[in-house]
Parts: sequence; structure tokens; C-alpha cells
Amino acid sequence: MKIPIISKLFQSRASPKNSFLGSTYSFFFGSTTSGKAVNERTAMQTTAVYACVRILAETIASLPLHLYKYTDNGKEKAMEHNLYNMLHDEPNSEMTSFVFRETLMSHLLLWGNAYVQIIRDGRGNVLSLYPLLPDKMTVDRTSTGELYYKYLKGSGTVILRSDEVLHIPGLGFDGLVGYSPIAMAKNAIGMALATEEYGAKFFANGANPGGVLEHPGVVKDPAKIRESWNAVYQGSGNAHRIAVLEEGMKFQSIGIPPEQAQFLETRKFQTEEICRIFRVPPHLVANLDKATFSNIEHQSISFIDNTIMPWVTRIEQSMKKALLSGSEKGEYFIKFNLNGRLRGDAGSRAQFYQIMRQNGVMSANDIRELEEMNLIPDEQGGGKYLVNGNFVDMSKAGAWTEKYEEG
Repeated sequence: MKIPIISKLFQSRASPKNSFLGSTYSFFFGSTTSGKAVNERTAMQTTAVYACVRILAETIASLPLHLYKYTDNGKEKAMEHNLYNMLHDEPNSEMTSFVFRETLMSHLLLWGNAYVQIIRDGRGNVLSLYPLLPDKMTVDRTSTGELYYKYLKGSGTVILRSDEVLHIPGLGFDGLVGYSPIAMAKNAIGMALATEEYGAKFFANGANPGGVLEHPGVVKDPAKIRESWNAVYQGSGNAHRIAVLEEGMKFQSIGIPPEQAQFLETRKFQTEEICRIFRVPPHLVANLDKATFSNIEHQSISFIDNTIMPWVTRIEQSMKKALLSGSEKGEYFIKFNLNGRLRGDAGSRAQFYQIMRQNGVMSANDIRELEEMNLIPDEQGGGKYLVNGNFVDMSKAGAWTEKYEEG
């Protein structure tokens, strides 16, 4: 099988259908044991899912993203490269870098994959990057094992080669296509949807789950009595109204109070369960039951180390693989800057800078750059690295004392 030749300047904003080697991905979605249909869109109607996706997407999008070049002294920003401005500021004429990366991260969290169409010129240089919807893409191979991507566009299909697509897969079983976290945890999300619906219906029924109207005699038209009762007393707007019963009629509640059904506890646990899926600390979604003043900062740092770091590493390596040519990969690399997120509060930063400055690890300009301050000119000592004057080589320790005693 041969892949149809597509122009490198193909500008179509096609959308992908997420599937695994030609088989549909919808097998993982659908109904759950709670009876609620779960997919990437219904899941976002759950406040905990929406909050987790938004927190992760906005955090990744807000991190500075740079293209660096290896130098003899380490690295420097490769601002002369066309990819630098594309990744840092404007990947295409329609989006900022923040919106672009926020979109890719939301695709990763909901579908387990993020796809980007790479627009190149005749020499293979990247001109622009456009995100593609994962639920309209199929990933497949030719008979010779070459990878290609099929995009659904209207009633037709567009074929793109692997070098025309930036594919960032999430956690998967074959290293090629990621599995959707929503699909894998659909029962937990389905239960959250069910408890939200129960709560809404509970208040819609006047904060009373239901009951029975008892009449001592024979009722000729029970449907009319039920409709008359609901018209006056059903709904949260009619809660606590005084009921007037005639002819010896009685109302007997048969509903289970929400406290007995542990309704609130169930909703709270499902919020924690969804946070566990996305590895987001509960305090970030306003669940402060187990949060204290002393552990919030440490949880936030742990969030960067254990949640954000794996995501940015996955994105960095996928971008380097797809966007840099073979000769450029040994000269350039793509890196997020997490220093600002890891510095902590003002007191912690000041202590850290003091130690690094005194030990000659950082200069004044290194510190000022991290704090987004103007640099001190080199002729005024801004780039100097200093150490305490009493620091001596360990091999020379005690030499002055011995010399003094001999003299």
C-alpha cells in the first residue's frame, strides 16, 4: 500500500478520529455500571473533571517554553531559529502559544492523545502548527510498516505522513497510541455524574425524594390527585409550603434521607477519586478537608515534581522528535522552564538565592533573571561569581597554622 502524496503546504484544518491501529476507540466509552453514559464531553460536565483538566492544561500552558542550543558553556536560547518564536509566542496565525498548548493538554487529558498538523515549506522547515481534534483521527500502518495518519474532513479522508504530524501519546500499551483516562476510569466518572443528577432531582422534587398519599376511601381519579399535589408542592421553589389535606387523606414519606444514603460523602469521595485519576492534589480543586497551612506548599511542589514534570517531559521529547531534523537534534533541544514554579514563597526563594550566591553557583544576574528583573551590566559586576573569602582548598587546610608554629 502506498500513501497518497500530500502537498507539504496542505493548509486544511482536518480533525482526527481517535482509534488504535484502525479499530474504533469508542469501545472504551459508553454506559457504565451506574447507568450513565460517559465520554470526553459528558465527563467535562462533572465539576471535578473540569477542574482537573483546567488546572493541568493551564499550568502546562503557562510554563515558558524555549528552544535551546548547546554551547561550550552549556546552553543558550536559540532565538534565531524559526521554531523559537513558534513555540514561545505564536505557533500559527490564529493562536497564541498559551492557547495552543492548553488545547493540546486538554486533548491529552480527555482523549489520551494530542495531534498537531505540521505545515512545512519546500525545504522541510516548519512554517506553522495546527492542533487537530483527536476524535476524528485514525493511526495506521502500511503493508511495509510505515506509519501514517488518516483525518476525517467532512465526508472525505485526508492522509498525512508521519513527518507531517506531531503526535503526543499518553499512557498506552504499545507506545504508539495512548488510552483515554476518561475511558479507563468511566465507572468512577459515571458515579460522579449519577450523584450530581440525584442531587439535582432531589431538590427539583422539593427536597423530598417521594412519598405516598393515603386516602381512607376509594379514589376515583388518583392521577388527578397526584398531578394536583405535584403542581402545588413539587420543586425547590415550593419547599416547606404547608400542605392542606382533606377527607382524612395522609402523606407518608418513603424516601431515604440523603444523610442515610451518605449522599454528601459519596460526592466528596468521587471528587477525590477523580483527583486520583489525574494525579491532582485535592486542595487545588477546593477540597480542603485534609489540607493544612503547613502542607499546602509541599503538596504544590509535589504536584510539580510528580504530575507536571512527567507531562512536560513527554511533550518536550515528542516535539523534539517531530519538529527538529536529524542534524538539528544533536544541536538543539526544547525545554519548559519550571524554575518559577519550584521557587516557593519569597522567604524560601531569598534563602535559596543566598546559599547559591555565596557558594558561587549563581551570579547576581542569574538571580535577577529568575526574578524577571533588569540585568546589571557586566562591567558593574552583574555576571561575576563570588565565594566567601575564607574558603580554602581541603589539601591546604591547616597549612597556615603549621607555618605559624614553625616561625
